[in-house]
Amino acid sequence: MASLDSTPQAVPDLPGAAGTAAKQIPPAAVARLTLYLRALNTLLAEGVERVSSESLAEASGVSSATLRKDLSHVGSYGTRGVGYEVQYLSRHIAAALGLTHDWKVAIVGAGNLGKALARYGGFESRGFDVVAIFDADQMVVGNEVGWLRVSDVADLETVLHRTGANMVVLALPASVAQDICDRVVAAGVRSVLSFAPIMLQVPEGVNLRKVDMATELQILAYHAQRAQAPGQTA
Repeated sequence: MASLDSTPQAVPDLPGAAGTAAKQIPPAAVARLTLYLRALNTLLAEGVERVSSESLAEASGVSSATLRKDLSHVGSYGTRGVGYEVQYLSRHIAAALGLTHDWKVAIVGAGNLGKALARYGGFESRGFDVVAIFDADQMVVGNEVGWLRVSDVADLETVLHRTGANMVVLALPASVAQDICDRVVAAGVRSVLSFAPIMLQVPEGVNLRKVDMATELQILAYHAQRAQAPGQTA
């Protein structure tokens, strides 16, 4: 099973990278690059043109050494005593993360979670276009969610092909998640994000990420318990 949690990410050749072949970014660094990009985009919105490694690291919640090491995976664009050009670095991190591509997202499951995801305005600003939402409930099919109309999951393959969706989010019960995932993969989609409370199986070449909110809450509970215990810190 391929997973973005365990597979280093290939970085395309970038201007200024001395023409080197695509590099592999460690998964933990990929996650932190998204934090740097968010901080850089905030700075862009504020009209900031340059930022020091210390300031960018602080805004991202990491150390300066970690930030510099992570940025070495996409090429170092900082100048000693001057810092990083915000727009330039933002553009290169976005390219390394694949965000300069046309990502079209389909959501399967129009329950509370699926509807909330479909209405989330942050996707478009980060390069993701939600193009379809599906459900099996005929009382839900045809309803509008944001600007989308809920499609029948029976038409999954047809709508995926028509919209050109290349990422799918599964907001489904465990009982149907594997079957729908199999159909999504058979339709040619190679990037799947699952909120289903089950470990899905996908073939090699398919990138699967699983979001388990119950597990995340359990981790929070552990840290909260440690914080409340005498002499313990989270």
